[in-house]
Amino acid sequence: MDQAELITAALEASRRAYAPYSKFRVGAALLGNSGKVYSGCNVENASYGLSNCAERTAVFSAVSEGEVTFEMIAIVAEGGAAPCGACRQVLYEFAPEIMVLVADTEESLRSTSSLKDLLPQAFGSEVKKR
Repeated sequence: MDQAELITAALEASRRAYAPYSKFRVGAALLGNSGKVYSGCNVENASYGLSNCAERTAVFSAVSEGEVTFEMIAIVAEGGAAPCGACRQVLYEFAPEIMVLVADTEESLRSTSSLKDLLPQAFGSEVKKR
């Protein structure tokens, strides 16, 4: 799957977002090492802390289906939006080297970064082994 196809899948996921409070619809498409794509959208809640981002929804969906290694993730939102800190940490748990594509709702690629660039000095399971 190429970048454009992954961005299109993220755009489709953003259309399923449940965002009645912020109206900020976000979609993510996560490419597993198996070649399968897992989509996610943000799901808001009146108790904002219980909301879930699109990126984490995609990761949790993939893990629930047994996939735990990933190559690339595309995130689509109006104007483009990089993953939040919580999503960066969850992605790092499974794919420290993942490529992150950020696009707007017109499917224009805004940025491409490695997760390590977005989350410098990250920590993972190696810290827990000490």
